Amino acid sequence: MTNDFEAIRDLLVRYATAIDTRDWKLLRTCFTQDATTDYGDIGGWSDIEGVTSFMEEAHMGFGPSNHMLSNFVIDVEGHRARAVCYVHVVLAFAHDPTSWVDSVGRYDDKLTFTADGWRIAERRVTMTRTTIDS
Repeated sequence: MTNDFEAIRDLLVRYATAIDTRDWKLLRTCFTQDATTDYGDIGGWSDIEGVTSFMEEAHMGFGPSNHMLSNFVIDVEGHRARAVCYVHVVLAFAHDPTSWVDSVGRYDDKLTFTADGWRIAERRVTMTRTTIDS
């Protein structure tokens, strides 16, 4: 496990990239098969297919989006890790690109090192503020 911090940070950025590019195959590479996710008021899922299906459906009504991550705190203990980072999401509505959703919050993840590298095993999303400009 060379440079776990960078590998985990890259995994989290890969998640953001997958959402923004609508690359659902890439999104599946970010989670363990039995990952549990809690996105607060949005919902929660107990496997990779549930969260991927939701993300695909939820982003259909949006045009361009940007998931920007910062303030990474990563703690590795063997084949397990915990990562916390801030997220700033801007999603433009497909029907009116001059209107958008702007949210800030944080991802709190528990990760597992697998044969395919680091994967998110548990994710809790806490949004601090969401603004809809329409």
